[in-house]
Amino acid sequence: MSDYILEMKNISKSFPGVKALDNVSLNIRPGTVHALMGENGAGKSTLMKCLFGIYNKDGGEVYFNGEKVDIKNTHDALGRGIAMVQQEQQPILDRSIAENIFCGRFPTKNFGPIKIIDHTRMYAETEALLKEVNMNFNPKMKLSELSVSNMQSVEIAKAVSVNAKVVIMDEPTSSLTENEVEGLFDIINRLRSNGVSIIYISHKMEEILKISDEVTIMRDGTYVGTWPSSELTTDLIIKRMVGRELTNRFPPRENIPGEVVLKVENFTSISPKSFKDVSFELKKGEILGIGGLVGAQRTELMEAIFGVRHTISGTVTYKNEILKIKRPRDAIKRGIALLTEDRRATGIFGVLSISDNVGVASLSKYLDFGFVLNNRKLDALVNENIRKMSIKTPSTKTQIQSLSGGNQQKVIIGRWLANDPDILILDEPTRGIDVGAKYEIYTIITDLAKQGKSIIMISSEMPELLGMSDRVMVMCEGKVTGILDSTEATQEKVMALATKYM
Repeated sequence: MSDYILEMKNISKSFPGVKALDNVSLNIRPGTVHALMGENGAGKSTLMKCLFGIYNKDGGEVYFNGEKVDIKNTHDALGRGIAMVQQEQQPILDRSIAENIFCGRFPTKNFGPIKIIDHTRMYAETEALLKEVNMNFNPKMKLSELSVSNMQSVEIAKAVSVNAKVVIMDEPTSSLTENEVEGLFDIINRLRSNGVSIIYISHKMEEILKISDEVTIMRDGTYVGTWPSSELTTDLIIKRMVGRELTNRFPPRENIPGEVVLKVENFTSISPKSFKDVSFELKKGEILGIGGLVGAQRTELMEAIFGVRHTISGTVTYKNEILKIKRPRDAIKRGIALLTEDRRATGIFGVLSISDNVGVASLSKYLDFGFVLNNRKLDALVNENIRKMSIKTPSTKTQIQSLSGGNQQKVIIGRWLANDPDILILDEPTRGIDVGAKYEIYTIITDLAKQGKSIIMISSEMPELLGMSDRVMVMCEGKVTGILDSTEATQEKVMALATKYM
């Protein structure tokens, strides 16, 4: 009898112009947390999508519970006891928590000659499932009323509901605070103690070493090796992931902040539950980090500055001129750019090409006679972005949704740089991105600051916040609780301010 609940042997998968998986193997023991690591584009998510039936593998074999299986689709995978909590969630926001959990497999009862949904049973079972993942919510609550982190917990409850023996978690903590991560780890430990195996994909080294039993590393679509977590260190994982030494996590900051270019005074949201009376300054060539816990209203504040949200009071002064920004178009015209937090939902146009995604914010610059798009100039712009940012893609015509998260993020940054903005607002710019791609994006950010661009960077990762920022502004429950210079900012000081309501 096999020691493994799951064996994937010599799995291969190709897409047009790309060999995503090249004879990759993965063995999972029962009742363990098995981390799957690698840079963006290493093939981790593709391998899991082959297991879960989203993709059909081109070659290789899968054994589950000692039996050779051919998983044709996601319904087949769920029926066998394999569930997946995907990195890019696709919740049905206008339906209830219960309906999201049981979508496609609603419990039914007889109503005369026909079957109807058994709502009483569905709500009761949902309530029990939510308690299992420490969520005390009404099962009838619409999903749109939940935070991103709570939506993640609903996805985990959904996986638990199918009595899964293997649960795949793809970047499950990318939207969670440190406290919420601990809550997730409690759920994982409970599942592990019940004999459930977890395949855990993450780029966060500290998490991997804390929660996993074994680690498998992939590189460029190939299998590198598997090791007990106890034998690994952060430096060793990075070396095996990228195939080289990575001595510094952050590039040196050579920017010299200058005069104040942006001044926000007494900014207050139209929503009483959002930010209130916020004031701060941004200097030329500065990287201003913004820290805080979920609910601090950091994203909402930046969206208001960009014209996405409305305010009832306060001013934004740019180069001594008070701006009237009522919509994003006004901000773009004044040289302000916003890279949004949720890349999939509000960043990329998934079914469009890389060329379309780069050019969409600056098409007016590439028109002949005011209405004819000059494709030659646009292609030159896109190719220049691909070269400067080392974007890995077969072609400029490739759909952006087929790229890794890190490469998608570089494309969006390129989109805004095509407008030559003076101020870039970056909301969680490295969320769900591997350590190698993170360094590349950090280098882009520091180079921009050195050129005199002003950067506002929201980050929930403390090392990133401290390692990249000239100053750190901390928010709690919609108010600024403190601004720290990089020379005095520490994790303890930031956390103290993040939990201090003024």
